[in-house]
Amino acid sequence: MSAFQSPGLPSFDRMLSDSASSSTVLRIAIGARLRKLREEAGVSPAAAAVHIRCTESKISRLECAKVPLKERDVLDLLRLYGAAPLERDAAAELVALSNQPGWWERYDNCVVPNWFDKLIGLQEGASVIWTYELLLVPGLLQTPEYAFAVTEKGFPLADRVDIEARVNLRMERQEILSREDGPRLWALIDSSVLDRRIGNAEIMHRQITHLAGLMDHPRITLQIVPEDFVIVGTPVTLIRFPLDVPDVVYLETSLGANYLDRPRETEHFRALLDPLATTAYSPARTRELLLAAARRYR
Repeated sequence: MSAFQSPGLPSFDRMLSDSASSSTVLRIAIGARLRKLREEAGVSPAAAAVHIRCTESKISRLECAKVPLKERDVLDLLRLYGAAPLERDAAAELVALSNQPGWWERYDNCVVPNWFDKLIGLQEGASVIWTYELLLVPGLLQTPEYAFAVTEKGFPLADRVDIEARVNLRMERQEILSREDGPRLWALIDSSVLDRRIGNAEIMHRQITHLAGLMDHPRITLQIVPEDFVIVGTPVTLIRFPLDVPDVVYLETSLGANYLDRPRETEHFRALLDPLATTAYSPARTRELLLAAARRYR
């Protein structure tokens, strides 16, 4: 089974045995399971809404993980759908876990806006992160100095305290790569990134040397994409999860982000990323290119 094949949606008791996922991903998994059980029971969204005394749109938001889950609502729906007592008990525990705050919530909304909060939660619970960058080193692979220089340019009105908070957040996000249960990261980086000076030569030398060192990480695959091979005009991140909730594609814009999870959408971007991975330089050649680029900045 490849990293991007789907093993099937687990029951709540199976989810509970693998509940080390983030609260964000748990909410998505619970919502997807509720939808599946409702459809299997032949219950319409309107009937489910009447049962828990809410609007039909709230049922949709519950199933799409767009609102916090309430134990009473979930258990009432599960009884309606004919779920077994064991699954209802497991669901109650999962709902409690899904409402626990993430570590990143201690940062204010300026540092972690609502549109970015979701990405951190998704990456925290990911099994695979597949990312393609055209302009910058991916955030999960940046050194503190490079991250500071990027943030300073990207937020020209921010003061030093705010910039340092954003950099600290980025460094904390990278800790998922050090966890034993952390995700596999597959990073495709356009070759122009190595020539795009961010900060001074010393910052670039340290950043590129850092990338070369990450080539030995057991869960990181890093490949440089030839500059003349561009079929995706924007950075793309595709995320997969151990609980087998739908894959999510993250597209960042200058004012926010788009999250795509419909199969047709995610399959479209996977079809774009596959040729990049095939055409990109091998890890061995990528290491050579990184070391050569690092020497240029000495």
